[in-house]
Amino acid sequence: MKHAVITAALVSLSATALSAETFSADVWADNWFEMRIDGAQVAQDSVPVTTERSFNAESFAFEAERPFVIGLVAKDFRENDTGLEYIGTGRQQMGDGGVIVQIMDAAGETVAVSNAGWQCLTIHTAPIDKSCESAANPVPGKDACAFEAMAEPDGWDIAGFNASDWPDADVYTAAQVGPKIGYDEISWVDDAELIWGPDLEQSNTVLCRLTVE
Repeated sequence: MKHAVITAALVSLSATALSAETFSADVWADNWFEMRIDGAQVAQDSVPVTTERSFNAESFAFEAERPFVIGLVAKDFRENDTGLEYIGTGRQQMGDGGVIVQIMDAAGETVAVSNAGWQCLTIHTAPIDKSCESAANPVPGKDACAFEAMAEPDGWDIAGFNASDWPDADVYTAAQVGPKIGYDEISWVDDAELIWGPDLEQSNTVLCRLTVE
């Protein structure tokens, strides 16, 4: 009986291994991203989000069995909860975000691209009032520099999560985002689009998900 159980387990593992595929991905983000597949991290931006002008593209491979859920965490740099950068200098400003993704299978066929078909939830918005940008002493949570923040919802990056109330990703042009270093190093397929939350400047941390069938 024990031999039969072990054999069945090996057959099950072999079937799973045979059904898994190798995929290649390209991601460019302003400023930082983490990609998860069915809740497990498969890539993270190699340049910390705290690095000034942390613009770069990442190319990597991962294995997955279809269907699978892509969970993308994208962050724009902010010094604190005001959502501003270069605070106290002549360059004090709101940063702006943007991310683009393309995923190919082993045959080079496009499997997924970032577009309005993704669902994106903004979990950090700041400043609530854009006049905070010109404040002489911007204080997080005070006056125009109020902010809204929430934790990542449990299980948002795995199958079975109910994202029916999540908004569709907002799509932006390259002219609106102004993608910098690294973006032009990738040959993006025509359907891949720059996405983000509802405001390029105020949406600072965005969770985006897509199920690949």
